[in-house]
Amino acid sequence: MLLGGYPALHDRPLAPGDWFANYAATYVERDVRQLIEVRDLGQFQRFIRLCAARSGQLLNLAALGAEAGITGPTARDWVSVLETSYLATRLLPHHRNFGKRLVKTPKLYFLDTGLMAWLLGIRDVQTLETHPARGALFETWVVSELLKRRYNDGQASDLFFWRDHIGHEVDVLIEEPSGLRPVELKSGSTVASDWFDGLRRWAALAEQQGERTAAPQLVFGGAGRYEREGVAVSGWREFGGLA
Repeated sequence: MLLGGYPALHDRPLAPGDWFANYAATYVERDVRQLIEVRDLGQFQRFIRLCAARSGQLLNLAALGAEAGITGPTARDWVSVLETSYLATRLLPHHRNFGKRLVKTPKLYFLDTGLMAWLLGIRDVQTLETHPARGALFETWVVSELLKRRYNDGQASDLFFWRDHIGHEVDVLIEEPSGLRPVELKSGSTVASDWFDGLRRWAALAEQQGERTAAPQLVFGGAGRYEREGVAVSGWREFGGLA
């Protein structure tokens, strides 16, 4: 999560902090902002950091724009440029056949946790272990790995999330030929029984609606691969076979 996935940091003896600083200065702050003719560099820097802090959250463009000092439409345009530049992506909510009382706002995700961590000021493992964004970083890492896996296989992303109006949620839904596969993401290293609540709630609702489903899965920050309560549980090292 701290190093991220940019190749240069894996095949050269580079200091991540220096590389991310140079990357932000040359690519993000120079090239990307030229695409949208940003006049206030400080404002654009703040916007990108605010997006990093919102990775894994519902995307409220009006609130994001207000905090960055820009309008909602400008925030929408800037997010679109981050998507075009493969710095971020939007995960759409899945609401087919599940009624009207569901969240229909997309989530925003950064596509590299190393850059995300650097933008949030996380520079070492010790800070990462206790940082409030640790869970969001883990969720972001898994989502980005799922996207890369599908793109590398020549598949469409077909990744969604599910959330109802009172906050019940499944982190990722994957559309597969056998049906929708619900996936829960938890950064903790020890599996807790309440981690399965969202999966159970969604499965019951899917059954009521006659939705075809695939086996539920849970990816967590520990180790191992096994089944528990009818759910395929995978540690972060082992989840490569997912999807």
